[in-house]
Amino acid sequence: MHLYRSHTCGELREAHVEETVRLSGWVHRVRDHGGLLFIDLRDHYGLTQCVVDPDSEAFKTAETVRSEWVIRVEGKIKKRTDETINETLPTGQIEVYIDKLDVLSAAKELPLPVFGELEYPEETRLKYRFIDLRRESLHNTIVKRSAIISAMRRRMGDAGFTEYQTPILTASSPEGARDFLVPSRIHPGKFYALPQAPQQFKQLLMVAGFDRYFQIAPCFRDEDPRADRLPGEFYQLDLEMSFVEQEDVLTTMEPVIRGVFEEFADGKSVTQEFPRIAYDDAIRKYGSDKPDLRNPIEMQAVTEHFAGSGFKVFARMIESDPKTEVWAIPARTGGSRAFCDRMNSWAQGTGQPGLGYIFWRKEGDGIEGAGPLAKNIGPERTDEIRVQLGLEEGDAAFFVAGDPKKFADFAGAARTRVGTELKLVDEDRFALCWIVDFPMYEWDEEEKKIDFSHNPFSMPKGGLDGLTNTDPLELKAYQYDVVCNGYEIGSGAIRNHLPEVMVKAFGIAGYEEAVLQERFGGMYRAFQYGAPPHGGMAAGVDRIVMLLAGKQNLREVSLFPMNQQAQDLLMGAPSEATPKQLRELSLRLNVQE
Repeated sequence: MHLYRSHTCGELREAHVEETVRLSGWVHRVRDHGGLLFIDLRDHYGLTQCVVDPDSEAFKTAETVRSEWVIRVEGKIKKRTDETINETLPTGQIEVYIDKLDVLSAAKELPLPVFGELEYPEETRLKYRFIDLRRESLHNTIVKRSAIISAMRRRMGDAGFTEYQTPILTASSPEGARDFLVPSRIHPGKFYALPQAPQQFKQLLMVAGFDRYFQIAPCFRDEDPRADRLPGEFYQLDLEMSFVEQEDVLTTMEPVIRGVFEEFADGKSVTQEFPRIAYDDAIRKYGSDKPDLRNPIEMQAVTEHFAGSGFKVFARMIESDPKTEVWAIPARTGGSRAFCDRMNSWAQGTGQPGLGYIFWRKEGDGIEGAGPLAKNIGPERTDEIRVQLGLEEGDAAFFVAGDPKKFADFAGAARTRVGTELKLVDEDRFALCWIVDFPMYEWDEEEKKIDFSHNPFSMPKGGLDGLTNTDPLELKAYQYDVVCNGYEIGSGAIRNHLPEVMVKAFGIAGYEEAVLQERFGGMYRAFQYGAPPHGGMAAGVDRIVMLLAGKQNLREVSLFPMNQQAQDLLMGAPSEATPKQLRELSLRLNVQE
C-alpha cells in the first residue's frame, strides 16, 4: 500500500465496503458523539467521514487532532446506516472505521476558518491566502478557472490556432498604460519592460508567416487600482490571424467564446448570435460601449418634444446650443412618485442637479402623465413621448439634456440603476455582443491634441484615403470589442500593416516618423518586407472566469492576487532592494517623501 494513500478522499463508494484503505488529508472538522469521534477528512478531491471508537488504538491520538491538521488514517470501509446516509456528499454512502492514525503535520490556531464560508477581512484573507484557498468555494473556483482555460486551449486548437510563447522581457513602448521596468545589470542605465500585451510580437509572428497564433498570455501594466482589473498583472487569451477581414475574426472567435460560456454556464442561457452594435449606437441606446443587454432598457432621443415647450430649462438649452439633445430613459413598471423621487435623489447623490421624470397613471378611460415635467410641457407632448417610448399606465421615463458627449456616461449609469432597481435585468443569462466601428481618434482635453482612442495599430476605415480625406474625429476604425453582461471581455482590431498608412496614422496623433521608428522599430522594419493583412483580438481570462464563476470581484478568481494598493501581502512585495542589489544594477534611490 502507498505510504500516504490508497485512495483519495473523494473516491470511495459503496463498492469499496469491507476494503481496508489508507487516506491522507486535512482535518475538516472533528465531532464528538458520545464517545465516538467523527473526523471529516478533506483533500483536493473531496471529503470522507472517518470514525474512531474508544476501542481503537488510534483513539488516543484522534482526541488530540484539531481542524486543519494533516493526518494519515488507515481503516476499513463500512456502509452507513440508512438514517445516516449523506446524499449531498459523493462519499456519503460510506465511512472509514479508523484502525491507525498518524499526525503528519499539526496546525497552529487558524487566522481564518476553512469550514464554512464566513466573510473575513480581505487583508487577512490575502496574507493567509494558502489557508483561504482551502475554503470550498474559492478552491472550486480556482479549479473551474483551470478548466475554463483548458477549454479555451482546446477550442482554439480545434479552430486551427497554434500556441506560441512570446517574450516576457522586452522593450518599453507607449501602448496606453505605464510599463513595469526591469533594470539591466549587463547594460547599466538601460531597462527592459514587462509586456503590457504581446501586441507587437503577435503581429511580427504574422509577418513571419505563422498564420493563426494564440497564447494564454500574462500581461503587466503599472496602473492605479481599478475595480475591473487586477493590479499589476492579468491574463488574456491572445490571438492573431493572417489574410483576414474584420468579419473573419468575429465569425471565427464567436463560436469559441460562445462554446466556452455554454460549457460553464450552469444552466444559464447564452446568446447564440452575437449582435453587432456600432459604437455610436451603443452610446446612444445604452450610454456605454460595454452595455449590459440583460437590461431591456434602450434610451431614445426625445429632443423635438421639448423644443419650444413650457419646460424652459430644456427649451432654452435646445435653442441656445445646437449640440443639445434630450434623451429619455424608459422605465417600465416604474410609474410611482416614490420611485421617481428615489431616482432623483440618487442622481443628486452622484453630483447631478437632478433627474427629470414623467410617470403615467390611469385617468378615467385614458392615461395621464404626472410629475413636474408633464405639467410644464402639457398633455399632448407628454402623450407623444409615451407613444414614442412604447410606455403604458404604471410606467415612467427619466430625462437628461445637454451635449451627449458630456452626459452619456451619466445616462448609462441611470439606465443601469433603473433596470436594477425595477428588477428588469435577466440574471439567468449571459448576454454577449460585438461593439464595432470605434472612433479611430479622440480629443485629449488635457494635452489639447488628437490621440488614438483605442489601439494605435488599427487599420482606419478607408486606409490611407480615410486618413487623408476624413476629419480625424469622425474617422472610424476596424476595431471591435466583445461584451458580456456589462463587461468588456475582449478587444481587437484589423491591423495597420502598410508602412505609409502607419506613418500617416501616427502622424495625426502627433508622432513623428523618427519617433515611430524609435518606439516601434521592430514592427516598422518588418512592414517593409512584406506584411500580410492581419487582425486579431485578446479576451480577458480573469473577467471571463469571474462571470462564469458568478463572482463580483476578480480577486475571487485569482490564486495569489495583490490588494487594491498593489501589494502582495503574502510574499511581502514590493520589497526593498539590498545595497548590493542596487550596486549590481548601477542604481541609486531618490525616494520622494
